[in-house]
Order: sequence, then structure tokens, then C-alpha cells
Amino acid sequence: MNEQSDAQAMQFGIMSVSDITRDPTTGITPSEQERIKATTAIARHAEEVGLDVFAVGEHHNPPFWSSSPATFLASVAAQTQRLIVSTSTTLITTNDPVRIAEEYAMLQHVSDGRMDLMLGRGNTGPVYPWFGQDIRQGLPLAIENYALLHKLWREDVVDWEGKFRTPLQGFTSTPRPLDGIAPFVWHGSIRTPEIAEQAAYYGDGFFANNIFWPKEHYQRLIELYRQRFEHYGHGTREQAVVGLGGQVFMAANSQDAVNTFRPYFDNAPVYGHGPSMEDFTEMTPLTVGSPQQVIDRYAAMRDYYGDYQRQLFLIDHAGLPLKTVLEQLDILGAEVVPVLRKELAKNRPASVPNAPTHAARVAAEFGDGPTRQARPGANRGDNLTGDSPYQDDAPAAAGAGLGLGHKEN
Repeated sequence: MNEQSDAQAMQFGIMSVSDITRDPTTGITPSEQERIKATTAIARHAEEVGLDVFAVGEHHNPPFWSSSPATFLASVAAQTQRLIVSTSTTLITTNDPVRIAEEYAMLQHVSDGRMDLMLGRGNTGPVYPWFGQDIRQGLPLAIENYALLHKLWREDVVDWEGKFRTPLQGFTSTPRPLDGIAPFVWHGSIRTPEIAEQAAYYGDGFFANNIFWPKEHYQRLIELYRQRFEHYGHGTREQAVVGLGGQVFMAANSQDAVNTFRPYFDNAPVYGHGPSMEDFTEMTPLTVGSPQQVIDRYAAMRDYYGDYQRQLFLIDHAGLPLKTVLEQLDILGAEVVPVLRKELAKNRPASVPNAPTHAARVAAEFGDGPTRQARPGANRGDNLTGDSPYQDDAPAAAGAGLGLGHKEN
């Protein structure tokens, strides 16, 4: 068995899609501010009950509120002590990679490294023209934009020419990554093998949504990622870094859970009026029942996907009131996650990496030596007074890679 602690081996947390949905049992729809404040309380309570991660998605249309995840996560980081804040997901296709580089490096600094981000194409088609992009270019945008983002975090001065944005010449993204270590990136996908390939190419993490499809669908994506991770020389397939989503609703008595959650399931826009709750729970990882049923279901995920590093649960959607969500967190923290930590640590090979943290990645890069502390030099602000506008040079990038239309200058 691995000598690492269970908490280091795997991270458990929750992810919010930030929906504002009418509570079908009361007829009340919360305001945007009420929902934002409630989600802040949920994130704080996630830390209080012993979870490791809080993640929020990005949306730019009603009924969702999370149009600026970096702003919200900075607030959460300021109100917590050890919680890792993350996105689920950041839209690599419609956000300018320069702004992603700046905003999430800033979040890295203000959270003292307690952050990472998940990148994805998004699944709301109209968002592309809202931000001046063509949905038919979704994959090329994802590939080129991440190649630029990857470069911006690893080189102090960047020259860039691509297909989808104006060229960059002598550009420096500020602030530089904390301690000289770029934020850890997960590539999230529901259905796209090219995104699994992208994650493998860079040696980044791959996050499978694991909510709306049968396990066989995600098995194919994760297996592809693991194979290609090994192909690109980042380690063995078992050393690939995998995260999973999931969704649960619990009560001490399983029938009480079913009775309580049914009106929310039946009326939720995301899956209401489709398959019955019983059919949906059979076909997908949604588990509605007792804590032991959740433990049994999610302890078995390793049998399907191999040892993995992060498990996030969706619990705050479909109009569920704040009080109910906090009670779900209490059950997760007290009865479910401690058991899952132990179960998923059993017979975990020593070669399987721990869940990624900033501190561990800094130690791997610098050992006990000093980290990079970026200090600007006496430059005019145009990056043209030397090789770098900083007193020390960042290490050269390991590679830009996968840049459709990308030209190295």
C-alpha cells in the first residue's frame, strides 16, 4: 500500500453548475444574489465538513449566475483556509487565453496556490457568437487557445501568431505564476476524444463529467487518455491524473431520499420530464439513497476507471434549498467521504501519483531550494529593454505543442 496519507492520495469535493432553479416544493425561485450568497455558504461548509475542493462552472446565460468564476473563487479562497478552489469548467474556446492567463495566475497568488482550473469547450452553443467565435471552430479554438495559455504561463516574453486572435509580440502576462509553477490544469470533457488527447499530450489532468452518460462512455474516454499519456512519455498509464464527477442525494433511510428528491428530479430543466429517476440512476452515476449506497456505488468507480485522484459531487442543483444542501454536505463529510478515502486507498499502488497540489508540484520542481519570486526589472513597460522584463528569467517552456496555425517566432 502507498505510504502517502489518504487525503494526499485523493481529493474529494463538490462542483456547482450555478443554476438558479425554482424549488418545485415551494414555488420559490431565489434571486441571483440569494443564490450567489448561498453558494458561498456551501463552499465554506464544504471545508468545514472536511472536503478538499470546491469547483464552479462558467455560464453566460440565465438561469446560471457564474459568468465570472475567478471573481467568485477569489472570494471563496479569502473565506477559507485550506479548500482548493477550481473551475468546472473555464471556457477555453470563447475566453481570450491572455485573460485566462492573467486572471487565474492572480487567483493562484491570492489563494496562496489553493487553486487549479478545468478547461473545456462548453456545451452551450450560443455562447460562441456572443464572444465573437464560430462554434464550428470549437476544437481548433480549444487546441490553439490552450497552446497559447500554456506558453504564456511558462515564458516571460511571448511571440505568437495563430489563426483566431491577433498576433502577440514581446508580450508578458502578469502576474507570473506563483513560485514559478503554472496552475494545474484539468481538461474536462463529456464526449470529445480530442480533449482527452490534448490532456495527454501536455501531461495534464483529465476530468470526466461522469453525470449524464453510462460508465462505458467515460471508460472509453479515460482509457484513451491513459494510453496517450503513456505514449507521450509522461509516465505509465496508471500514473495519468484522472478526476471524476458524480451526483448524489442521501438520507438515512433510502426511501426518504427517493421521496424527497423525486420532485426536484422530475422538474429539473436539465433532466426533468425525461427518463424516470429510477431509469436515470440505473443508467448513470446518480445515486439517490442511503450513505451506504453512495459508498458502495462510488467505491466501485475504481473498478471501472482505475485509481484516480479527484472525486467531485454535484449536490446543489435542481432548486434544492440551502438548508438541504448543507445537510447533504454534513452526510458527505461525516459518513461518506471518510469511508471512501479508506476504501479507495486500499491496495493503491505506490506508483499512482497523489492528487495534485501546488505545494507538491513546487517541491517536485525545486526540492528544498528557493522558488521563483518574480521581480520586475527597471524596464519601460514595453518588454523591449532586454530578454525579459524581470530581474530573473523563467525556465524555458517545455514545448508549445498542438497549436493549429501556431508559428514559433
